[in-house]
Amino acid sequence: MSIFMGWKLHGDGKTLAPGEVVEPDERLTWPRTAGIGAQHVIAMFGSTFLVPILTGFDPSTTLFFTALSTALFLLINANALPSYLGSSFGFIAPVMAVTAAHKGLAVASFGIMVTGALLALIGLIVHFAGAKWIDIIMPPTVTGAIVAIIGFNLAPSAWKNFKAAPVTALVTLLAVMLIAVLFRGLLGRLNILLGVIVGYVFAVSQGQVDFTAVKQAAWFGLPQFHLPQADLSVLAMFLPVSLVLVAENIGHVKSVSLMTGRDYDEHIGTALMADGIGTFFAGLGGGSGTTTYAENIGVMAATKVYSTAAYWCAALFAFLLSLCPKFGAIINTIPGGVLGGVTTLLYGMIGMLGVRIWVDNKVDFAKSVNMTVGAVVMVIGIADFTFAIQGVSFNGIAIGSIATLVIYHGLKALGRLRGTVAGDDYIHEDPETESSEPSQQRR
Repeated sequence: MSIFMGWKLHGDGKTLAPGEVVEPDERLTWPRTAGIGAQHVIAMFGSTFLVPILTGFDPSTTLFFTALSTALFLLINANALPSYLGSSFGFIAPVMAVTAAHKGLAVASFGIMVTGALLALIGLIVHFAGAKWIDIIMPPTVTGAIVAIIGFNLAPSAWKNFKAAPVTALVTLLAVMLIAVLFRGLLGRLNILLGVIVGYVFAVSQGQVDFTAVKQAAWFGLPQFHLPQADLSVLAMFLPVSLVLVAENIGHVKSVSLMTGRDYDEHIGTALMADGIGTFFAGLGGGSGTTTYAENIGVMAATKVYSTAAYWCAALFAFLLSLCPKFGAIINTIPGGVLGGVTTLLYGMIGMLGVRIWVDNKVDFAKSVNMTVGAVVMVIGIADFTFAIQGVSFNGIAIGSIATLVIYHGLKALGRLRGTVAGDDYIHEDPETESSEPSQQRR
């Protein structure tokens, strides 16, 4: 498919029947495609700007590199894998540790750049070694758990924003839900964007929006770029982040495969390479590291529009916004209540995609291995277990992803040694239980 002109027009490009989907190689009319792209921008803005706010990076620079990384991702994946790359939360802890040690953001950028290079190398190995082994390492039990915690781990963030202005959050959430069911076609599928607008207008009427920063911001301005400063001592804090990015990217590819009904396993390597290259350039120029965004998975799940053309529009919008500090300031005025309302739906939808992986693949939770993996990992992810080793902090997603792999494969290995496990995804009970429970029979 040609990168820019190869999308087929879906039907007449204007009307969509209920349940109809727009495939990655299709598009609606350009104004409608741009509308979906704008919805993706809205979905990623809150999280993308949160990272530079917490770490000290320039928001416009960060936004610029999310646009660049997204464009690189689409190009490297031959315009086949719909994804937006936003700021990765995995870099917050090491960047803050570096700045707390008074080493400066340039040193932190070096850590981000090297982490990106490592991720690209991992992707290169996966690409040439083949991706079929991923199914062995990450069967549905594992994949579903990782995808689920990527969404449910964000629940505390949604609640924090929700309780900041409960009425505004409720108005936003109700608007998003009602628009989805009261309107058909594209209007109904723009429920997230329109719901945010409704919530924002309500917030303005309640005096919850401060426009001071908007008045002070310039209309045009280049992002603030800076080069990294090499310091090998910080790499121990940054390189483990690559494990988080691998888990997030694989979970993203699996989620997109589930939604579109397409097998994207052959793109796992190129997805990792693309994210690694994007993160490398972000570190090189003074931006935050990137990752495939769970928020945009939620948008695709809600709209059923998987067109990569929408992501090109989103990248273009993000690039233009990175050159307009005033518009970025306007987006930054979206209050927590509005974000809390819309993310209550979005984050929950992401988590439920993981549950759907279990359901669609008929994962049997009567089996102890599957139940143990789901039970332990969901608590780790939702509670956001954290610990630090040598100043490197691991959050619930990282710990949960590692725990999923260790528990699943560890218990299966022990079960095989004992002769109690046979076949993938199943652990077999004693003969008495098997005879009374057909769903637990040995396979």
